[in-house]
Order: sequence, then C-alpha cells, then structure tokens
Amino acid sequence: MTSVFIGGSRAISKLNAALRERLDHFMQRRCTIVIGDANGADKTVQQYLASCGYQLVVVYCMDRCRNNAGGWTINRIHGPAGPRDFAYYSVKDKAMADDAKCGLMLWDGESKGTLNNIQTLLEAGKKTLVYFSPEKAFHRLVTTDDLKQLVSRCDPEAIVAARRGIGKLAAGRLPLQL
Repeated sequence: MTSVFIGGSRAISKLNAALRERLDHFMQRRCTIVIGDANGADKTVQQYLASCGYQLVVVYCMDRCRNNAGGWTINRIHGPAGPRDFAYYSVKDKAMADDAKCGLMLWDGESKGTLNNIQTLLEAGKKTLVYFSPEKAFHRLVTTDDLKQLVSRCDPEAIVAARRGIGKLAAGRLPLQL
C-alpha cells in the first residue's frame, strides 16, 4: 500500500476542487496518508479526510497533538530538548518524509517548512507533487532541478527569507541560488 506524506503551508486553509479531487484519488487508491498536526494545510486536509470518513491516516505529532480531526492513529515523535522552533518541528517532518513513499505538498511559494519538506522528499528520491497556490496548479517534482524551476517562479525575496529561516538545518543543501 502506498503511503503519501501530505503537508503544506499554514497560510493554506481552503481546498479547491482540484485539491479535493487529488485527495479523493488517494482515498480511492486506499493510500495511507501521513500528515502532521499543524494549523493551515494539515488541519484543512485532515478535516476533509475526516468528512469523507477516511481511516487510513496517521497523524504525526510532537509532545502534544494539536489537530487530529479524525481521531486517527498518532505517531508521536520525540524532538530535541530546547525551544519549540523550526528545528524542533522539522524532526517530525523528517520522520513523515522517511516513512512515506511520495509526497503531496500544498505550497504558497513562501513557507520555509513546506520548502524544506519538498527538498527532503526529493533528496530521498521520493517523487513529490506540489500544488503551487500562486498559480493554482500542480507541479510534479522528481529532482532538485525540478525544484529549482519551481522556485524560479517565486518572489526572490520570499525565497531568501525562507533560506534564512531554514538556516543551519539545510546547511547549504537547498538548491535555491537565485
């Protein structure tokens, strides 16, 4: 059974018909959905899956689960001691990327977490379908060159800010030299 890591920007809080159709396709194929517990895309996708009565979902959380709309199985990830910052939550995101066969990312062209998840999936050789909300279009990414092409469509200042936000976690691995 295929497992799909679904994640996205906290700024995305609505699913259009194209996104619902893609999620319906995953449900029809009986894919296991691996998803986080953040507000925004995670919560919105969870709510849709729950409204459909879909049960093949695993919610990844840190110490406390912020959202689990369907009362699904929880995979609790233990993060490093210290502040609950980007590095802390990225441990959970890495676990989801490791456990999934492929990814669907809902990206607003700015979210550093979503950008980092896309990069992590691609580095692991996992195909990633990105719903790029500024264009309301899907992009199939297989290589980091595909990601470079997608990033070239973004506001350069937003990408610089995302790179700065990802910082040491990425240690120069992001292919975002604009």
